[in-house]
Amino acid sequence: MANRLADSTSPYLLQHADNPVDWWPWCPAAFDEARRRDVPVLLSVGYAACHWCHVMAHESFEDDELAELMNAHFVNVKVDREERPDVDAVYMGATQAMTGQGGWPMTCFLTPDGEPFHCGTYYPPTPLHGMPSFRQLLEAVHDAWQERGAEVRSAARHVVEQLTTHDHPLPVSTMDEQVLEDAVARLRGEFDPGNAGFGGAPKFPPSMVLEFLLRHHERTGSDTALAMVDATCEAMARGGMYDQLAGGFARYSVDAAWVVPHFEKMLYDNALLLRVYAHLARCTGSALARRVAEETAGFLLRDLRTQEGGFAASLDADTDGVEGLTYVWTPEQLVEELGEEDGRWAARLFTVTEEGTFEHGTSTLQLPEDPGDVGRWERARSTLFQARFRRPQPGRDDKVVTAWNGLAVTALAEASTALERPEWVAAAVAAAELVTERHLVDGRLRRSSRDGVVGAAEAVLEDHGCMAEGLLTLHQTTGEARWLDRACAVLDAALGRFARPDAPGAFHDTAHDAEALVQRPSDPADTASPAGASAVTAALVAASALAGPERANRYREVAEAALGRSGLLAARAPRFAGHWLTAAEAVQHGPLQVAVAGEGPAAGELVAAARGAAPGGAVVVAGAPDAPGVPLLADRPLVDGQPAAYVCRGYVCHRPVTSVAELRQELTG
Repeated sequence: MANRLADSTSPYLLQHADNPVDWWPWCPAAFDEARRRDVPVLLSVGYAACHWCHVMAHESFEDDELAELMNAHFVNVKVDREERPDVDAVYMGATQAMTGQGGWPMTCFLTPDGEPFHCGTYYPPTPLHGMPSFRQLLEAVHDAWQERGAEVRSAARHVVEQLTTHDHPLPVSTMDEQVLEDAVARLRGEFDPGNAGFGGAPKFPPSMVLEFLLRHHERTGSDTALAMVDATCEAMARGGMYDQLAGGFARYSVDAAWVVPHFEKMLYDNALLLRVYAHLARCTGSALARRVAEETAGFLLRDLRTQEGGFAASLDADTDGVEGLTYVWTPEQLVEELGEEDGRWAARLFTVTEEGTFEHGTSTLQLPEDPGDVGRWERARSTLFQARFRRPQPGRDDKVVTAWNGLAVTALAEASTALERPEWVAAAVAAAELVTERHLVDGRLRRSSRDGVVGAAEAVLEDHGCMAEGLLTLHQTTGEARWLDRACAVLDAALGRFARPDAPGAFHDTAHDAEALVQRPSDPADTASPAGASAVTAALVAASALAGPERANRYREVAEAALGRSGLLAARAPRFAGHWLTAAEAVQHGPLQVAVAGEGPAAGELVAAARGAAPGGAVVVAGAPDAPGVPLLADRPLVDGQPAAYVCRGYVCHRPVTSVAELRQELTG
């Protein structure tokens, strides 16, 4: 049996390379083989950090008898959803349409033409809670294909027709001040006053919604918006979803009170949350927000950086097949590491109980309130962290995903200026260089790499948008023209290959010349990470304030058209439009532009004042007057031989100022 996954750049596929299942990667040859044999394709989609993906792998894909059944009656295709988000999106849409729900592992049965006719998620090895066993499912699908093949194919074509029928761009609507105000009001109605956050269990970190609310507060002074951000950021930071020893956030909380996490740690979550906490610390001076931002940045740099300078996709939910094994504690374990007195004190501090807050009498670590003895707390944390490091560690999915590295570049660069941590910029630069140099193949961006080897999957829309925004942030942070040039090249590629010609301001998630699937995905909703369309739109808004006039006008026009299509989504479901609303706040603010012309200590003071006082979404660039390749500094000379700050909102510019006091007045007055 050929081991077709052995050379994959996906750690998830490599986890399955030695299964007795005759796996194929997603490729035309797999479907050709299904046609030759006249059998269905069994498509299994998951990702490396997924707990239930591991469970189904151990129960079914490592079982010789089940593998024999799969190999005899199907062509089996394994897909990493993080490497092929386009494939995942198409068949997740089919799964949700057929079952009313979705998730991973995703199990779909397709015709040799890729049309889905039966979809589901996890299937157990024996019947459970009304769910058939995986063996029963395989046998039923095989029998249906053998006995009612024409009917099955017809049903599959109907599924695709229905999916295609409902594939329409968002209608033209309005994204204005009233929509932003109404979004805040609707979010207030969905806010959990007892536990903070939005909705009930499971509860996900609403990072993009928090960024919007923070920007809205900065622009309008809304106490309601800031209160939701404050309460949610504190609840998440004090709960079990936050790693109280090592920094960084788990994927979500399985309960409504942020106590028990789903233990996988994702790059995109931590990049987005780093951005929020850094901005909250800058805006309010919150010591808790600053600490969490610094610790989350530390987690990214310590645990997710790759040897090539990028950031790995995730840490696993499981350790040695046990969920949360690395992270949970009992009171006795705390005493063993810290001694009787400090161990009992730490148990009270971290809410580690005899009954346990997780499973089998173990507890996640929480921090309901700050310790009175900070030194004692720091010593205990350090000791427990070292002890935890000696435990078995979760696996790491070390592929470098373009979009998520773009989010990390943005977060580290913005946090470096917000919290005055210039050392973080070097890490952001390294990641940006890796992606823009290694992931660019024949002028086209690729989705991911591993160990410096670039994968075959092409970048999708979110890769272009998230990376462009990161590059634009680096341009502002470093003043280097190369980052603006690279950002514009990425955006121009996105506009040329992903825009819908029939609907100005709308986008497909895959390029017009990418691999053709049974449906071309186009999802405008912000979910765990920004939608491709909102990511590109946010980058276009920033680029319109940074690029030269010809490009800036084009970018502004497309951004406004895209925001004009997001108004209905933002009005009806703001929890799924956080990144759209964040971009809209930047537009409502102008967007605000600050150019500091000059060098030396006096210019540095102006730059620090601008970055401290300018709201989120503002663009700030500094450098010598008329610096080559930096349009915002063109025709902006020194004033009476002194460095000067030029402030513009939209198309209206104020007179240049030379003092910090005058600049702060311009930005806050």
